[in-house]
This record gives sequence, C-alpha cells and structure tokens, in this order.
Amino acid sequence: MPSKPEYFPNATPIVVKLGGSLYHHVADLAQVFCQSERPLLIVPGGGRFADEIRALSLPDDDAHWSAIRMMDRFGNYISTFGVPITDQISISGKTEVLLPYRCIRHFDPLPHSWDVTSDTIAAWVAGRLSLDLLVLKSVDGILVNNSLAGIISGRVETEVVDPCFIPYVLKHTIRTTIINGTRTDRVAAFLHGEPVSGTQIGTTF
Repeated sequence: MPSKPEYFPNATPIVVKLGGSLYHHVADLAQVFCQSERPLLIVPGGGRFADEIRALSLPDDDAHWSAIRMMDRFGNYISTFGVPITDQISISGKTEVLLPYRCIRHFDPLPHSWDVTSDTIAAWVAGRLSLDLLVLKSVDGILVNNSLAGIISGRVETEVVDPCFIPYVLKHTIRTTIINGTRTDRVAAFLHGEPVSGTQIGTTF
C-alpha cells in the first residue's frame, strides 16, 4: 500500500489546476469546488483544445499563445457549471476560475515551449499568490519505480506533468499536491483537510 501524505485542515485559499483530461468530470468537480469552504482559484488546463494546437505544428511563439487561449476556452466551459470567471490573479474570498490569457500575455513569465504547459502556468500563478497548489489529474499521482510516490523532493521522469513543472515548483518552493480528480470524494476530502492518496512535491511538507 502506498503511503498517504499528511494534510492539515484549514480554510486558507489554494490554487487548483484542473487538468483538461477531466473534461467529462467538470460538472461534479464544480459542485465540489462551490461547496468547499476554501476560496479556490481554478486554473484550467488546455486538454484536447491544446492538443488541437499541438497538431498544427505551429512555431513556438504562436503555439504558446494559442494554447493559452485554449485554457481560456476550457475555463469558460468550467464557468457554465456555476463557477464565476476572473482574469485577475487574485483571491477574492470566493471560488473563481481564471482565464489566464490576458495576465500571461502581460507578464510573459515562462518559456515558449511545449515543455511548459498549463501545469507550469498554474505553478506560476500559485507562486505569484504565495499559495499552495493542488493539481487534479486523471491518475492517482506520480509513480516512482512503479509505486505511487507519497512525496517527491527532487527531479523525476514522468509524463503526469510537463517537463518544467517539478523543477519549477521545487525552485520556487511551491507546496504542491497531485491527486486523482476523477475521484471527487478525494477532492472534497483534500479541500476539507482530510488525508487522501496522492503525491506531494516539495521540501517543506
């Protein structure tokens, strides 16, 4: 049995990256988000929308901005389930979904490469706000030697997140947790401060 990382109950805000692979789970997840006592800033993934851009083999700059526009598109879809939208990197005291294109275009903080996807963009947002990051994927977490890693404190090879993500969150000391977003019970439990199965990334847990 993989070890479960520790979590601590609180009502502090948190940034939530909602992976595009969870497209068909958005309705249930939106309900969990809206019922949470914690203020959440949801960063949408690109998912199949970004995959359409990747298939075009555009130059790096064009692909970068086009893929971020697809994050806005997924964010607008999330909003149809009752989650208000914002284009500001801030916590308003309520749950909102971020449309990131405008602010990323303004700050242009990350390399223009497919090594940087919505994962690292979400980490950048969390870093700007000095908040923890919850990453929701369609898998339980990151495997190391074919077993679920409870805690990662160094670089590992994985396809669960983009290549820049783990080095970025470690460098910027962003406390990060990856859990399975298809398990809405786990998401609700985590947001309530209960222990759930997943992978933490960082050296300050």
